[in-house]
Amino acid sequence: MPDLAEAHAFFTEVLGAEYMYRLGPFKHDDDWMSRQLNVDDRAVMEQLRFYRLGGQAIFEVFQYAAPVQADAPPRNSDVGGHHVAIYVDDLDAAIEALHANGLTVLGEPVASSSASAGQRWIYFLSPWGMQFELVSYPGGKAFDHHPEDFA
Repeated sequence: MPDLAEAHAFFTEVLGAEYMYRLGPFKHDDDWMSRQLNVDDRAVMEQLRFYRLGGQAIFEVFQYAAPVQADAPPRNSDVGGHHVAIYVDDLDAAIEALHANGLTVLGEPVASSSASAGQRWIYFLSPWGMQFELVSYPGGKAFDHHPEDFA
């Protein structure tokens, strides 16, 4: 995470998450960091912030200082690549909010098919370049209505 203030604004103002609390800094003088977190043993977790979204999901946002850090986020297709999917009731309104906040929205909404028919989704980038997905299926998916068709 390059900038916790930027991440805080993204989580609270754009996504509407509730800021809960923070911890840190954490560092160890042994191999705990590599053994437990798969980071350099000299890495320092400068701060860890917790956010709640929708009363359920908890996001843990870390800021590290480490001797060697990649500054380019991985793409989904990279080894270790990832994204976070967030359910929204109104995909079009959520996309408008992303644009209004100056975020990069990738492509146009996609309508899924087969077992996921009834679902629409789109990807976007956080201010630090991490990929997120908005997904919506307010009427349910085909699988929800006819699971026997997809067994």
